[in-house]
Amino acid sequence: MFDINQLIRDNIRSLVSYSSARDEFHGEARVFLDANENSLGSPLMKWYNRYPDPHQSALKERLSAIKGIDSSHIFLGNGSDEAIDILYRAFCTPGEHNVIVCPPTYGMYEVSAAINDITVRKAPLHAAFGIDLDALESAVDEQTRMIWLCSPNNPTGNSLQVTEIETILNNFHGLVVVDEAYINFSRHRSLLPALTEYPNLVVLQTLSKAWGLASLRIGMAFASAAIIDVMNRIKPPYNINGASQELALQALEEVGQVNDMIRIIVSERERLADVLSAHPAVIHVYPSDANFLLAKVQQHRALYQHLLDHGIVVRDRSTQHGCAGCLRITVGTPAENALLMQALDAWMESQA
Repeated sequence: MFDINQLIRDNIRSLVSYSSARDEFHGEARVFLDANENSLGSPLMKWYNRYPDPHQSALKERLSAIKGIDSSHIFLGNGSDEAIDILYRAFCTPGEHNVIVCPPTYGMYEVSAAINDITVRKAPLHAAFGIDLDALESAVDEQTRMIWLCSPNNPTGNSLQVTEIETILNNFHGLVVVDEAYINFSRHRSLLPALTEYPNLVVLQTLSKAWGLASLRIGMAFASAAIIDVMNRIKPPYNINGASQELALQALEEVGQVNDMIRIIVSERERLADVLSAHPAVIHVYPSDANFLLAKVQQHRALYQHLLDHGIVVRDRSTQHGCAGCLRITVGTPAENALLMQALDAWMESQA
């Protein structure tokens, strides 16, 4: 059985969090003399001289309404990377515990583990980029604290099978973290509703992708209230700045516009996949539920450089497990995708 008290690091269990000035005050006031702010204001002629809400209450309430998740189950971080790091610091003892990743996958799981001195074990996805349950089971031992899964997966673009994720949740007594950064572009359902069934589930999402707010750096973690409480104890008091909170609240009022953008991106993804698949420079385009495509191409390094020479930046993922010769291509605007195809045509002409 999952028991969060068996996972929390001893020093975190006894941690007394920093109490900011805005933690200690609740209610309405006319004069704020508690936080040593600049009382004269700021050059921006806004309220940016004041510290932001350390709990991001308004933003969480709006997200709660959109996601159908109580705000006590929401953690907001400075990008999903902060949530990843905090999960390590909360539940993994350096030099003692290990976690499992399933390559090819998002690289920050491994980088953050290295920063926190946590051993990483690997259970690679199989040839079709699905979960290898046997490899995963073999990698788990009594010191394993977390399993990281990315669905839709980065860099492959495919969604992992929900039934297989549920099998892991039912049989592993540590945390299972499912990164759904690209879920808005997927035909598959989110695991958010499963939070009520699985106390060991953590779901990561972001405002960077479908919502188009990458510059604001707002990542979301959804989990049991007990897990969220631990994460909030560790985070810096003002980890989401006031400008980001304000702008995110404005953006979250435009659900219809975001849904329209998602439909356009998905439609353009399918069109681009068809065009790329028919191009002689491309060997194979993998199915995608994200806003990017993974394509196996001819002479990938030379082609990558050729695209750079034409001012087009894609991502070389050829060193990743199972991705030899592959480039990851974000779905651009129709005009940007046309420039990509023109550059590919020019490449073929140069090889003739």
